[in-house]
Amino acid sequence: MEQQTKWKATVSTRLENANADQIWPFFKDFFGLHKWFPGLPTCYGIHGSNGEPGCIRYCAGFSLPSVDGAAVSWCTERLIEIDHVEMSLSYEIVDCNTGFMSYIASMKIVPAADSGGEWSIEWCFEVEPLVGWRLEDLVPKYESGLQLMVKKMEAAVSDSS
Repeated sequence: MEQQTKWKATVSTRLENANADQIWPFFKDFFGLHKWFPGLPTCYGIHGSNGEPGCIRYCAGFSLPSVDGAAVSWCTERLIEIDHVEMSLSYEIVDCNTGFMSYIASMKIVPAADSGGEWSIEWCFEVEPLVGWRLEDLVPKYESGLQLMVKKMEAAVSDSS
């Protein structure tokens, strides 16, 4: 029997109206994802201190359907690592009802490849293939989610200045 390899993908979006130092505080607020991520009404800490490796958040209500027929999709995610100098973090799904297994992701703010002084956000993930999905269908959800999230963050920066 042939074993399927894990799906891996990276999506990114450029910061247009903010710089890395202005955006990083939003990302390091691990328990505050609901403030920025489109269609995610619920996110809060259930273990540990916000932004400290090992802390766990509960997220519910995103657009991926549950595999158990529940009305609300949910997951618990553990912060694996955070680097304030490199402006990066990685996390894993501990439990969920969406079918994600062996899910690990990282988000980082990096210099944009083709410009001096501009920044991009990269979101990389690795997951076992999801039943009923194709990677080509999942990646656009990540792309649009990241773009909308960054626009909300940039708007918050603009509103505060």
